Amino acid sequence: MEKIGENSSQVIITAAAKGEEKHFGTAPVDAISTIIPEMIDSTSSSQTKICKYAKGRWVADSRRPLYSGFGCKQWLSGMWACRLTQREDFSYEGYRWQPENCEMPEFERLTFLERMQDKTIAFIGDSLGRQQFQSLMCMASGGEESPEVENVGKKYGLVKARGAIRPDGWAYRFPKTNTTILYYWSASLSDLVPLNISDRTTDVAMHLDRPPAFMRQFLNQFDVLVLNTGHHWNRGKLNANRWVMHVDGKPNEDNKLAEIRNAKNFTIYSIVRWLDSQLPSHPHLKVFFRTISPRHFVNGDWNTGGTCDNTIPLSGGSEVVQDESSDPVIEGAVNGTRVKILDITAISQLRDEGHMSHYSIRGTPGGNDCLHWCLPGIPDTWNELLIAQI
Repeated sequence: MEKIGENSSQVIITAAAKGEEKHFGTAPVDAISTIIPEMIDSTSSSQTKICKYAKGRWVADSRRPLYSGFGCKQWLSGMWACRLTQREDFSYEGYRWQPENCEMPEFERLTFLERMQDKTIAFIGDSLGRQQFQSLMCMASGGEESPEVENVGKKYGLVKARGAIRPDGWAYRFPKTNTTILYYWSASLSDLVPLNISDRTTDVAMHLDRPPAFMRQFLNQFDVLVLNTGHHWNRGKLNANRWVMHVDGKPNEDNKLAEIRNAKNFTIYSIVRWLDSQLPSHPHLKVFFRTISPRHFVNGDWNTGGTCDNTIPLSGGSEVVQDESSDPVIEGAVNGTRVKILDITAISQLRDEGHMSHYSIRGTPGGNDCLHWCLPGIPDTWNELLIAQI
């Protein structure tokens, strides 16, 4: 089974973990101390009593998928709608996740919308977060054209800027129940601030100790918040985006923190601590941090000829028996806080046949996408796990 690079990340522990708060709950750079692996492995006694939805097995289910890949064109990006590509095998659609000792009721969209009446569900993260958002839109609409659903992106500033390919996110409201589902793109979960707003090629301050401004501005309007990050934390992405690490309002000068793995972990712990500090004043809000979605490139990576050609479901096994998360960084960050883990790594690791692979809507040969998932597909299960825990 492929080892997920992000899962082996070490964790920087700062003085903020001992109660010192500064700049959204993060300790200054000089407070960074030694790496403490034990923090990742520890779990509180209260956590052990909670149902572990990530422990269980995949089972065949003739009632799947939950919606039509043909009918949900209104919400699905064409590049992820595998029913619209040249792919001919769709057996990956016919499975559901069965937790070992948990009741997970079947998803029913009207029941879901009624439960979410007058509520807002927000996804903030990278393109995998966008996939989960699109999945939930398809699930909530039944995968059908829904002209009654209102675009309320303007309310959240989610409008396409001049010269932009797309807006920074989307927000839609189901008027019958006044349920809003939105997505905001924040691949790093850091606050990104251009250093010179008049220069389109300017460097961008990447504040590792600040949540995105969008989150700070609209947190009081959310009832459910789902975060994710991970796959953009590499030197190539940072350089391409001209992101320059900042901490305590200044360019980072700590070489240890400058290492990508440490910067990512520092940011994850920072945002979890900040959210935990905010939750007492937002008693209606439930926050989930989704664990890393696994990649399945073999014989190379995305840019070196890596592929994921398997089409046989569960060829590597169907069951998750471990108690601990396969993403120890997220598990360690939320441990002892009010932020909950949405643990999808191990269950998704078993589903390598569900990726986009080499199929495209144009039917032309190209590289393999062994990171993103076909929809309908695995992200639907992520949402079922989310809904079961709301």
